[in-house]
Amino acid sequence: MTEALIRARGLSRTYPAPRRGFGRPERTTALDDVDLSVRAGSAVGIIGESGSGKSTLVRLLLGLDVPTAGTVEVDGRPVDARGSARSLHGLRRATGMVFQDPYASLDPRMNVGRIVGEPLWALGIEGDRRARVREVLEQVGLDADVTTRFPHEFSGGQRQRIALARAIVHRPRILVGDEPLSALDVTVRAQILRLLARLRTEQQLTLVLVSHDIGVVQNVCDEVVVMKDGRVVEQGPTEKVLLQPQAAYTRQLLASIPTLPG
Repeated sequence: MTEALIRARGLSRTYPAPRRGFGRPERTTALDDVDLSVRAGSAVGIIGESGSGKSTLVRLLLGLDVPTAGTVEVDGRPVDARGSARSLHGLRRATGMVFQDPYASLDPRMNVGRIVGEPLWALGIEGDRRARVREVLEQVGLDADVTTRFPHEFSGGQRQRIALARAIVHRPRILVGDEPLSALDVTVRAQILRLLARLRTEQQLTLVLVSHDIGVVQNVCDEVVVMKDGRVVEQGPTEKVLLQPQAAYTRQLLASIPTLPG
């Protein structure tokens, strides 16, 4: 069995809640004692309702937040979000991230060439960086000559391709998407899905995909993790979990998928 590339144990994250009266300050739990293993080369989907802890889990895996309890390891190395930029260099080199809103995630003051190439300069990756930017733009289905244009000149689907190019330009081993398709219309979503599947195969990426869209996870992911109220309620091979769900909450999620009357 392939060794886990990402391993989380006992992850919890609480935040201060608004104080009520003069009692002790309360805390709200976003994540509660979560274990997760992601095998190298696999595609893992994380599903659940809004507020279930999906995005909090991803932030902890990427070292963008500090857990209240528990540990994260990526490729056998502990992740410490409180560490220096130098100590997190290996994690940043190994991971790429695509966010939900393709416009908000792109700096409107920077042209496409600078946006996509930023990780190469930030991580100190040697080589012909401009050539690499042109190469990766073509990989995601954009013309290499768009480097002088700005985000507002593109459609939503094109902007998400730009965001994807930036996420993989430094050749990471792990690609993380936090609802990367929810802001796109159905046709564009299908195009980006096919692109993700192709890039995963060509570049041997390990994929972690957060989505409330079960259909997206079913099409892309080998394994699925179902979350509710900050806890994992079910996980396993996608086909088994979605066709033979064991948890009542998973069955409830599947039953809520809208269908057209026959």
